[in-house]
Amino acid sequence: AHENIGLQSQLPPREHNYGATATHVRQGPFVSVSRNGPAKRDYLIVAVLCYANLINFMDWFIVPGILLDIQKYFKLSDGATGLLQTVFILCYMLAAPIFGYLGDRYNRKIILGAGISFWSGVTLGSSFISELYCWIFFLSRGLVGIGTASYSTIAPTIIADLFEEGKRTTMLSLFYIFIPVGSGLGYVLAAGMADVTGDWHWAFRITPCMGGLALVLLILLVPHRIQRRTAAHRALSISGTIRVAAEKPGVQRTAKTTWCQDVISLAKNWSFVWSSLGLTAMAFVTGALGMWVPIFLYRAQVVQGIVSPCLQESCNSSNSLIFGGITIGTGILGVIAGAEAARRLRKINNKADPLICAASMFISALCLYIALMVAQDNILSTFIFIALGELFLSVNWAVVTDILLYVVTPRRQSTAIALQILVSHLLGDASSPYLIGIISNAIQAKNARSFQWSFWSMQYSFIVCAFVGVFGGGFFLVTSFYIEEDRKEAEQ
Repeated sequence: AHENIGLQSQLPPREHNYGATATHVRQGPFVSVSRNGPAKRDYLIVAVLCYANLINFMDWFIVPGILLDIQKYFKLSDGATGLLQTVFILCYMLAAPIFGYLGDRYNRKIILGAGISFWSGVTLGSSFISELYCWIFFLSRGLVGIGTASYSTIAPTIIADLFEEGKRTTMLSLFYIFIPVGSGLGYVLAAGMADVTGDWHWAFRITPCMGGLALVLLILLVPHRIQRRTAAHRALSISGTIRVAAEKPGVQRTAKTTWCQDVISLAKNWSFVWSSLGLTAMAFVTGALGMWVPIFLYRAQVVQGIVSPCLQESCNSSNSLIFGGITIGTGILGVIAGAEAARRLRKINNKADPLICAASMFISALCLYIALMVAQDNILSTFIFIALGELFLSVNWAVVTDILLYVVTPRRQSTAIALQILVSHLLGDASSPYLIGIISNAIQAKNARSFQWSFWSMQYSFIVCAFVGVFGGGFFLVTSFYIEEDRKEAEQ
């Protein structure tokens, strides 16, 4: 699913923010990193942070996993249902720069603990909301997004401070691999608890317990303070704003001036602009799929007569279980396959990266279109083509990150990441769930209420994703026209 968009693209800039200028010997009341390599406790800290990242994304995707039950319980239209994820992501997106700023200036362990406690408490409380107070449930999802942002923006910087170059990349890769795993397990947990207990509310009572365990481990195993790698380069993890000491001693540029200058420069970097638009298209598609696929599959099965319409308290959640497994498998396999394909093809073609992204977007769009067309007749084929569509989408995550790294100078990479995250969330996965929902609403409003039109409305709405995928492929194709020139300029 779609957050995977922003977080994976953060990984490489850590290398530049904390790379050659890193302090190898640390002094004072901080945790030190030995010249001989990281201590065992450092690996325990990473394990704790990875576990917390896992449950962060499990909680993120609980709602899509039981969306049919929630929609029925609160009597929501498709448009209002799509707004649930939009509210979550918008709050997450807007809160992330704030926590990035705080994380650079205050104790990160306290902020992490407060964030985990906050979203755990809100998630638990949301499981007791009556169907009469739908607006409170929407508010709770927004608050959970704020709590999630406090963790996602700060945890990677702790890992980056604990390890030297090389090891740091491996540890951050391990941290980020829990994004697709946690996303898929969110579907599985939600659907499994709804099936076992017969009450979907219990899905919101498991991750808070897991969050409590993460909080205990955080308190016991993560030091109160961890030495930052450099005082001159203080990265704001998501916002990307950096105060950089100027080349001349005693001179320092303000963050505001640097940010404005960098934004103007990035706007002239066509490889960055077009690849960011391609990433936004990817985010749009993954956000819509992550939210609506289980309901789309359910409606297709009702039309085929495979399942009965959901009238009881707890609906059949098998689609969420299967889609969760697909998300885990395709996410891991796609990222690995994309990175390996790019590594091999770069040796024979300097434009390999954007061409890989373009080809995978075109193939993904075709697979998703076929999945939509066969859904009314063959549900197995629909699952297969949805899996292929997600697989080819996942191929691009690591490759898009590499494109940004070598077409943007290191001094501007954090700002570039910040802009890319803002645009891809705002126009991508924050918008698509709601847009698909309101299109579905509009189609149903013009036709007689029936299970057939309920399915068709979602099918026609989803076709938007196929077209956006094609546009995304086109954006990456245009990127290939500028990639060599922008790369040479960045190297200079």
